[in-house]
Amino acid sequence: MKKVKITVLKTTKQEDLAEEYGIENFSTCPLLKEGEIFYADYAKPEGFCDEAWKAIYQYVFALAHGVDENLFYYNDWIRKPGVAIVCCNDGLRPVIFKLEKTDIISEPNKE
Repeated sequence: MKKVKITVLKTTKQEDLAEEYGIENFSTCPLLKEGEIFYADYAKPEGFCDEAWKAIYQYVFALAHGVDENLFYYNDWIRKPGVAIVCCNDGLRPVIFKLEKTDIISEPNKE
């Protein structure tokens, strides 16, 4: 299993939905910042949002395990092999991530 690099590409806010449904002074995600980088395999990286992890872990898992890219991408999604662009499931302020498979071998937690 290999590590997957997770880069926070964008923190967004759906202005119209936030105006209608969000609390006063609603902002973009307060937990993750654009440009932050995390590495993961089967476990959520330290400091990573729990809800975002639930939304993206299956893509991380697939890339970490060397998924057959022809099946993964169906030739109609991402043109660059080993990359996935995904987002968390917050409908008012989704965070967009770039996932990249790496050659970094994942070591089991030895604690």
